[in-house]
Amino acid sequence: LVTITEFLCFSLFSQLGGCGILGVGIWLAVTQGNFATLSSSFPSLSAANLLIVTGTFVLIIGFVGCIGAIKENKCLLLSFFIMLLIIFLLELTVVILFFVYTDKIDKYAQQDLKKGLHLYGTDGNIGLTNAWSIIQTDFRCCGVSNYTDWFEVYNTTRVPDSCCLEFSENCGLHSPGTWWKAPCYETVKIWLQENLLAVGIFGLCTAIVQVQLIINFFKSLFIITKYVTIDPDVLCP
Repeated sequence: LVTITEFLCFSLFSQLGGCGILGVGIWLAVTQGNFATLSSSFPSLSAANLLIVTGTFVLIIGFVGCIGAIKENKCLLLSFFIMLLIIFLLELTVVILFFVYTDKIDKYAQQDLKKGLHLYGTDGNIGLTNAWSIIQTDFRCCGVSNYTDWFEVYNTTRVPDSCCLEFSENCGLHSPGTWWKAPCYETVKIWLQENLLAVGIFGLCTAIVQVQLIINFFKSLFIITKYVTIDPDVLCP
């Protein structure tokens, strides 16, 4: 059966995780304010915004569970498990959709990124401009699929200076032999795949704990509904 200790431990774990995610999101928003999203279709979909929203939501859920466990309030504990179940179902749905539509997601992402290239260096898009400059410099790549993606943006044989093997002003006007050849999309994708192992392990452990708590909760609920007459006023006074 579900114990108050299990409630409290997982709730505290959720709160700590929420605080950590929220903290990283706020730090990114403050220190990397100009590093916005690369997507032209979803300009608000930045790493900082996603982390802040996720961290806040996890923190609220952990707080509800923690208060419910300390006060042994059945209504709060029930609310905690309903939110936990919703999150688990959303996680499962996202994972399934990701694996089913991987090719379509790849294709759409590349199209959206290429569309965003046309906003590079324009007024009001300093975040996107800085993001592309940093990615091309750090990952030693150029363009989404290759450096020719930039030719459509400039309507000439030219790339941003961040594509250059050796950075110098207007080096993007030189010959292709002085530019990075690697495609940024595939380069960043490979980097993410290599570095997401730790995140995957953490997510798997979290999912296992969620499933265990949900199973135990329904066991408890089955026993209560079978052998005990429940007064709604007692459940949620």
